[in-house]
This record gives sequence, C-alpha cells and structure tokens, in this order.
Amino acid sequence: MAKLEIKLIKSKIGRLEKHIRTVEALGLRKIGQTVVKEATPAILGMVKSIDFMLEVKEVK
Repeated sequence: MAKLEIKLIKSKIGRLEKHIRTVEALGLRKIGQTVVKEATPAILGMVKSIDFMLEVKEVK
C-alpha cells in the first residue's frame, strides 16, 4: 500500500472543532510538522476533509 507524507501548512486556530480534531488525529501538532501514514480509506477521508490545511505527497 502507498504511503503519504502529510504536512500541516495552515494553523488550527479559529477552525471548526472537527477540523482541529482531525488534524490532531493525523498526529500533527505544529505548522510545518510532517508525518508519514499508510494510504488507507480512513486516512484518505481525513486528508480530503481538511485538504486546504495540508500539503500531501506520495512516498515510495
């Protein structure tokens, strides 16, 4: 399965509570922090719901 490199590029401040919880569930805490996750349907759904706050790359 593919892996995704997910980077937080916009602040959580002033966002909807569900967006803040989604960012934290992905393991992101600070702007500029990057995590690598498996591209499962659950992770892809989280990324899609807050895609305006993230930068996503596929890692081989």
